[in-house]
Amino acid sequence: VQLQASGGGLVQAGGSLRLSCAASGRTVSNNGMGWFRQAPGKEREFVAAISWNGGLTSYSDSVKGRFIISRDRIKNTIYLQMDNLKPEDTAVYYCAAARTAVPTSVQSNYRSWGQGTQVTVSS
Repeated sequence: VQLQASGGGLVQAGGSLRLSCAASGRTVSNNGMGWFRQAPGKEREFVAAISWNGGLTSYSDSVKGRFIISRDRIKNTIYLQMDNLKPEDTAVYYCAAARTAVPTSVQSNYRSWGQGTQVTVSS
């Protein structure tokens, strides 16, 4: 499966962005999906994950209450709505398809990764 992330950009603190991740090559409708991010000089970290049917979600503490992950199984696409963005949210954001059907924050549980989209939040 190929994953294409989009929607990144430059936004002021307090603003919003919506990331999309479209899957092609095969369906991911039965897979958990996740978003991760990597800031300059830091390791890649978990942001959010969603179960195969969208019924379960998981968030890192740093984004809980500000970000919402969702999916459209017909369009084979997941989304990350990011509100009240902060400068510390600046990073390259990656989407990934899990080996499991449930949400997981463990990177080794993901088998396919997108190319990343840059999010920059200015203060």
